[in-house]
Amino acid sequence: MADRDDKDLSGAAKMNRRGLLKCMAWTGTGVVWTLSGGVPRTLGLIGGAAAAEAPQGALTFVQISDSHIGFHLPPNPDPSATLTEAINKIKAMPTQPAFLVHTGDISHLSKEEQWDDADQIIKSANKQVFFLPGEHDVADADNGKAYLARYGKNTKGKGWYSFDHGGVHFIGLINVFEFQPGFKSAGLAKIGDEQLEWLEKDVKGLSASTPIVLMAHLPLWTIYEQWGWGTQDAGRALGYVKRFGSVTVLNGHIHQIIQKVEGNVTFHTADSTAFPQPAPGTAPAPGPMKEVPANELRKYLGIRTVNYVRGKGAPALIDSTLIA
Repeated sequence: MADRDDKDLSGAAKMNRRGLLKCMAWTGTGVVWTLSGGVPRTLGLIGGAAAAEAPQGALTFVQISDSHIGFHLPPNPDPSATLTEAINKIKAMPTQPAFLVHTGDISHLSKEEQWDDADQIIKSANKQVFFLPGEHDVADADNGKAYLARYGKNTKGKGWYSFDHGGVHFIGLINVFEFQPGFKSAGLAKIGDEQLEWLEKDVKGLSASTPIVLMAHLPLWTIYEQWGWGTQDAGRALGYVKRFGSVTVLNGHIHQIIQKVEGNVTFHTADSTAFPQPAPGTAPAPGPMKEVPANELRKYLGIRTVNYVRGKGAPALIDSTLIA
């Protein structure tokens, strides 16, 4: 995160934090975001001087999400090709990330050949990858056993885990096993008592100054209940991390970038590498936006780069599409 003069912060300081609780969609070629006192501000578009590369000494990692390998309908009959473009974009970064995180829906139908294809593409980045399942990854008849056999090694329960890197504590939460997707679904997602009890113990011994990054597939706040876009027991999970000075929440599932700020917690959903979905409540149901012209599809797909500099507060985010 770049150091800024006090005069550069004056505009952000005058902003009403509660006024930023509404969701904000990000579009275009990608914007670098940083936060001060829980209030986001932009450092510029990707390609600008401020966003040219990660700050000196930063921990950099990349989030990809919702690859949906195996999907073959409009607007994207070949999600393997767009995932490949996303990985190539990562490989071309001037500062290479320490690792990648994939926040779910690697596959479209929980099939081994779909995971094989995804793994073959992603491994070309030559980076360690931390995976989380989406509901499409646990939709098989054995309720996620195939996913856990492939991606769940060294995890707890049904795939949750934590790790430390560069002074940041990362937590991967699972909230897809009791989720029924679709319009007027059976309810919001759940984390569950067993996992929540583990989370409470996991963070108990950490200093309040430790930056926390929470990752899960479905959003950890209710974006649109009618579509099941939320997690009903997320409040309990967030209660365990509210004492920390910087908490960043990264989710996928809704195939678009939406942000929420609540005190020291910032919530960010991510673009898909496969297809966009409609904004909350703007269509009869969630699902692929089939009306997107083929030549405009890549404007809706992208990756997220996260830069964290120890002692500089919350991380800076760069969201970039596959094409400007």
